[in-house]
Amino acid sequence: MRLILILAVFFLFTGLSGQTIKVVDNSNLQPIENVAIFNLEHTKTALTNEKGKAGLPSFNENDTLFFQHASYQDFILPFSAVKKMGFEINLTKSTVNLSEFVVSASKWEQKREEVPNKITSIKVKEVEFLNPQTTADLLGTSNEVFIQKSQLGGGSPMIRGFSANSILLVVDGVRMNNAIYRSGNLQNIITIDPNIIEDAEVIFGPGSIIYGSDALGGVMDFHTKEIRLSHEDKPTIKTNAMLRYATANKEKTAHVDFNYGRKKWGSLTSFSFSDFDDLKMGSVGNDDYQRFDYVGRLENTDKMNRNSDPDIQKFSGYNQLNVLQKFKYNPSSSVGLTYAFHFSISSDIPRYDRLIQYANDSTLKYGEWYYGPQQWMMHNLQINLENKNKVYDDARITIAYQDVEESRHDRKFDNANLRSRTENVDVVNLNFDLDKKLSDKNTLFYGIEGVYNYVKSTAQSKNILTNKVSPESTRYPDGGSNYMTAAIYTNLKSNLSKKITLQAGIRYSQVHAVSKFEDTTFYKFPYDKIELNTGALNGSLGLVYRPSGSWQINTNLSSGFRAPNVDDLAKVFDSEPGNVVVPNDNLNPEYAYNADLGLMKKFDSKIRFDITFFGTYIDNLMVRRDYTFNGEDSIMYDDEMSKVQALVNAGSGWLFGGSFNFSADITEHIGFRTNLTYMKGEDDQNDPIRHVSPIFGSTSVSYSASKFKVDFYANYNGQISFENLSSTERDKPHMYAEDDNGNPYSPAWYTFNLKGYYQINKMLQINLGIENILDHRYRPYSSGIVAPGRNFIIALRASL
Repeated sequence: MRLILILAVFFLFTGLSGQTIKVVDNSNLQPIENVAIFNLEHTKTALTNEKGKAGLPSFNENDTLFFQHASYQDFILPFSAVKKMGFEINLTKSTVNLSEFVVSASKWEQKREEVPNKITSIKVKEVEFLNPQTTADLLGTSNEVFIQKSQLGGGSPMIRGFSANSILLVVDGVRMNNAIYRSGNLQNIITIDPNIIEDAEVIFGPGSIIYGSDALGGVMDFHTKEIRLSHEDKPTIKTNAMLRYATANKEKTAHVDFNYGRKKWGSLTSFSFSDFDDLKMGSVGNDDYQRFDYVGRLENTDKMNRNSDPDIQKFSGYNQLNVLQKFKYNPSSSVGLTYAFHFSISSDIPRYDRLIQYANDSTLKYGEWYYGPQQWMMHNLQINLENKNKVYDDARITIAYQDVEESRHDRKFDNANLRSRTENVDVVNLNFDLDKKLSDKNTLFYGIEGVYNYVKSTAQSKNILTNKVSPESTRYPDGGSNYMTAAIYTNLKSNLSKKITLQAGIRYSQVHAVSKFEDTTFYKFPYDKIELNTGALNGSLGLVYRPSGSWQINTNLSSGFRAPNVDDLAKVFDSEPGNVVVPNDNLNPEYAYNADLGLMKKFDSKIRFDITFFGTYIDNLMVRRDYTFNGEDSIMYDDEMSKVQALVNAGSGWLFGGSFNFSADITEHIGFRTNLTYMKGEDDQNDPIRHVSPIFGSTSVSYSASKFKVDFYANYNGQISFENLSSTERDKPHMYAEDDNGNPYSPAWYTFNLKGYYQINKMLQINLGIENILDHRYRPYSSGIVAPGRNFIIALRASL
């Protein structure tokens, strides 16, 4: 009998001490990594791994277990209750975002509470829930970044009154901005596959200390999925797949990614393909936006045709393929190598805002206008070193090569000549980033960067009736352009006390560019090359004050710069109908000087609000102004007499504004969130700055339960009157509604939307959604294409 009792006690003890617990998401049943488990006295702790599992060797029947994660509601349960639940715990997602770490502020992981910048994070689960069609749409789901679209295959983010080449796009530590990123709206962001994004961070305000030129308004930092290695003898194998259909543009998207990981090496393979038909706008309001006519070909002649359904935006559809291949190898605990191959290619993408321009009251201006296949390829090798020594604790070497091709093709109505202009850009990136903990309170981040761009521009004109090909003027100098930057930076983080963190940094950048003009057949340039050699020094100083665990006050002073690139220096193009922009060899960098004040308050991890105010002064602002070319104020361009303009350093400008965010877990199952962004800006001629968005925001109420989540939300935008439109936007009346005086303006709008999912089992999930429930017809500010009307979405996701 005594032996039986001894054995029983032994097995009970070993059973408890060897017990493993698993923590999963209550709604989607997926494992949760990095859940902290501890007892009341904090003497016993555990942390879940990537499978949501943690050992409980030291816990016993007398303990009360606390479960804590930054993105989930806290959960408390006696050990006995945990045992009755089979050692599987379900946590409920929190509406209050308490994400503890960010990467984008220094390129290294930092506690959010120590960073003075305003940073917004978007996680993979949010992406999957909201089902954005493109990465531009993904950023738009934050409702803190305004998205402009000239065409369906586009999306140009606007951040604090800056856009295009004045905000920086970064993927896996590599800057995507190249020498031909223009000041007009861009669509390059859609080359990134939203279905393989692990998380994205947006820094608001100048980020030039760490990232260099172009980061005036902010930085968009995207991180693709990491390779999951195995911690056991058997490999880690993970497959995700998704199929999605949406009615507004008959979207058909398929995605699959496959992870295979051993202890020291692993692989991640991803494919995505999307096909979009012509987009259908809403049916309620703003009849000015309807597409009544389009151009068709009949017997080798352009014909004006009436659109049988004016809400269908004919010739807006396109398709796109994305491929990602990653390999990871860790030869030792202190050395890690990761190689990534990115590839994206689209079909032709119709330039919708040009296709709706009229030459006169009855005839459209263009028979064709489209971007050729947009191709982006990147090879990215990263070497990570963890070896504490006198020089660094962690170091990362990034070597990347990008190959970019884009082209423009246009043909006037009833004109047989199709003009084609093609740009090829080769980019080499080299970064060496290090961090060093100088003491318990001080950490130094520093590094060097080098970037080289080579731009080759070609052009031709083809007669579509005879197939005869003839020369055409190039968009950039036909002799090629070289663009190089080199920089060094350092940033110090100092925890002056438990309540105060100071961050200060400085960066120097040197820029050199040469563009050569060889063929003067079309334009008699007064020079055979344009050369730029300039430098920029900028800095930042930020302070974080935490008077208590629930309050945080951020102040940040920073400067940013944007050096003129090849697009600024040497481009010849039509900025809008009747205007042509010519090169200017006398450009200098523009600077932004910014001040931020942020306040954040939490109430028992259930309620959070934060408000941020900013003001920005821009000096040496590069803007388009009337100009002369060889003494002439107008020249012939693409068979049209056009007024000459050029980018010039026009003096100065100012911006100010703010944003407000409030989120709350009303109950265990109900969450509430709202945000609002406002800004205003003018240059020194009192002209409104073009990329200042209207007031915009969102309000949502969500409900989550076991295997189920639903979110009802409203998005809304304010009006921009004719008086508050920039002069360049007033020259595009075809993109705007008419006010009572017949002047163009951007009307206010709002939409109601509903999204939800049901977790069928641990492997299968179905997503359903309705966007723009009231079917409003609206066009976001500065956009060429009208937004989708009522849009039904269905997606099926599998995770194996």
